[in-house]
Amino acid sequence: MQGPTPPPPAALRVVVADDNPVVSAGLTALLDVRPDIEVVAQAADGTEALQAAAQHRPDVILLDVRMPGLDGLAALPHLVRHAPVLMLTYSRESRIVQECLRRGASGYLVHGEFTADQLAAAVRGVHQGGAHFTFTAAGALGLGAPRARTPRTATPGCGDGPLRPPPPHPRTTTSTTPEWGPARPAAVDRDKFRLSAREAEIMDLIASGMTNRQIAAACFISEKTVKNHINRIFAKLHSTSRAEAAAKWLGTAPDGASQGRGDE
Repeated sequence: MQGPTPPPPAALRVVVADDNPVVSAGLTALLDVRPDIEVVAQAADGTEALQAAAQHRPDVILLDVRMPGLDGLAALPHLVRHAPVLMLTYSRESRIVQECLRRGASGYLVHGEFTADQLAAAVRGVHQGGAHFTFTAAGALGLGAPRARTPRTATPGCGDGPLRPPPPHPRTTTSTTPEWGPARPAAVDRDKFRLSAREAEIMDLIASGMTNRQIAAACFISEKTVKNHINRIFAKLHSTSRAEAAAKWLGTAPDGASQGRGDE
């Protein structure tokens, strides 16, 4: 006599972060029809993605690169503390692909280069520790071998220092990619500000409009520690307000007002 049938495994919980509501709804529809995948939240920017990740504790996060406010690149090192992150974007630039991997992404899929089944497989794969790339992303990394699954080698967070990408093993053919696009002002020389890695990450969050409480939650530190970092950031940027510091950081301050401390 057979015992009771064991219950099916819990569905993978997914957060979709994309500022285009049509894309977000489409991805949700493609994934929700899978019995083993459930989209638990949608986010329109990096700040909402961080809030959704903290609230819903997803198994996988799908993240666009270019979003208003806190973009995907800035949110990425914080999101990987919550779950594996799979970049899902129209951005094909080689440097963006490489930077996403440096910041801890588990894979990079370019829209138009995958089927619904392949998307679902990639979600399952990164949850299991794999690395997944479509052919343009693989070409940007100089890869051409068939896809394989490998463990992730980094789960970086706020201020964790240099990030190591997961060993990439895509299914791919080679592809040419355009140059870096205007996600941020290319002329900004942020090295002159002499910020530490953690200070730079916090400055990214300040520039996105996040409050001290939101920054503390994203970085897993206290509000008092955030305030201490901000005091040091203001000193290095010669700023007396968040708006002034953000303008210098983003390169939108008037000429002559964006100088940092170059000799300290």
